[in-house]
Amino acid sequence: MPIATVNPATGETLRTYDAIGADEIERRLALAESAFREHRTTDFATRSRLLHRAADLLSEDQDDIARTMTTEMGKPIAAARAEAAKCAKAMHWYAEHAEALLADEHPADADVKDSGATQVVVRYRPIGVVLAVMPWNFPLWQVVRFAAPALMAGNTGLLKHASNVPQTAIYLEDLFRRAGYPEGCFQTLLVGSGAVEGILRDSRVAAATLTGSEPAGRSVASIAGDEVKKTVMELGGSDPFVVMASADIEKAAATAVTARVQNNGQSCIAAKRFIVHSDVYDAFCERFTAGMRALPVGDPMEEDVKVGPLATEQGRADLEELVDDALNLGATALCGGRRPKDFDSGWYYEPTILAGITAGMRIHREEAFGPVATVYRVADVDEAVGLANDTPFGLSSNVWTRDTAEVGRFERDIEAGGVFFNGMTASHPALPFGGAKRSGYGRELSGHGIREFCNITTLWHGPAA
Repeated sequence: MPIATVNPATGETLRTYDAIGADEIERRLALAESAFREHRTTDFATRSRLLHRAADLLSEDQDDIARTMTTEMGKPIAAARAEAAKCAKAMHWYAEHAEALLADEHPADADVKDSGATQVVVRYRPIGVVLAVMPWNFPLWQVVRFAAPALMAGNTGLLKHASNVPQTAIYLEDLFRRAGYPEGCFQTLLVGSGAVEGILRDSRVAAATLTGSEPAGRSVASIAGDEVKKTVMELGGSDPFVVMASADIEKAAATAVTARVQNNGQSCIAAKRFIVHSDVYDAFCERFTAGMRALPVGDPMEEDVKVGPLATEQGRADLEELVDDALNLGATALCGGRRPKDFDSGWYYEPTILAGITAGMRIHREEAFGPVATVYRVADVDEAVGLANDTPFGLSSNVWTRDTAEVGRFERDIEAGGVFFNGMTASHPALPFGGAKRSGYGRELSGHGIREFCNITTLWHGPAA
């Protein structure tokens, strides 16, 4: 795949880049290791000052970087600005909280007295150079939620970004440079996916984090496993959105629209499978369908547009295959199900709801990465839980109910990294984020995320000689 900015609203290639060669990769690896040796010795006050400065610069750049993201991958411009603001917020949060999150721990004397120690300290020390392999769908946020905690922990970062968002990737390196980070602390590597293995196997790279597809995760995890290197994986999702009979149907249906089409439907934590109790199924579907039909589809640079094009032509083709397979096997389109007729160019697809889904349809098991929802009718909480878990993924989930017994059941039995009740799944710097099953392992954000790339060190002191 070429490293290029291709406007998904028009299909026009705006700018291309040459991949860096072996000599430049070597130079940057050496620079990252050298920067780590310096950065790891800095105190939290210094790291905090640098990250606060990066956040302030990002806020100043918000409009410009939003336009870049929209041009490169098609997200509505209002959503792009919100993404930039969210990144600045997360940077400030880690700048303020990292020292406390990584504070030394002192096991109680009573618990360690039989070890013979006079003092025991557990310390979180930086691990080294971390390689981040990141996707295009949230081209700023996915990187910042790795970079902010990693830099605050004293690590350095190498970014291999998706090949269709090179300008965003270059911006990120420049942002940290302008903030005053020492040269090499954060670098963007303009390379293709074929270069990842060699970089990851290099002894100067200590660990890797990847957000992306299951095949990409398998590849990077297997290489890292062979090298015995730590990884964090955030892979696909096919999140359930369960609506029980006691739910606020108006609010649930309105939220369902946003939950499905956020980021043009290209979000791992977007709700994708809508599992609705039979008592409220018709009422929910009526409101959900009306909301999806009313969404303004168009040029993502226009302020009132809610759904822009898919990021890539192949992505639209993959989505069409899933929808066509379902329709050919008997599913019904309550709305959408095709390309919109009003666009002569660009990779647009209509907001779509499919009903009558059966286990033999690909969309029942595969992630639909675009504005396509599937709806299911269930009779009770047992069937709802079973269907919610009938997926190889387990990233997050949404449950709408006002029944406390049902809440307890879903809290206990949903197989996912998060369960959001009467609201939409969202990521927040203070909350751990990650999945179960084939959605990956490890956690980003919160204290759990910053500790993923730390050497958790036991410091045992015996009696002085």
